Amino acid sequence: MPKQKTHSASKKRFTVLKSGLVKRAQCNKNHKLGKKTTKRTRNLRSTAYVNKTQSKTVKNMLPY
Repeated sequence: MPKQKTHSASKKRFTVLKSGLVKRAQCNKNHKLGKKTTKRTRNLRSTAYVNKTQSKTVKNMLPY
């Protein structure tokens, strides 16, 4: 069987931790930042984790 390819968009956006959690960046941080409060944009800098239901899909896209 041929090797499974890594999904290029996923490898740029997600990292799988040793614990099995999938780390991701927060959304809503690209444009229209003038109407968002400073507190909100500061909190969006932090990372978050992918849902349990979607982490299996992400791990299939990142086989290696």
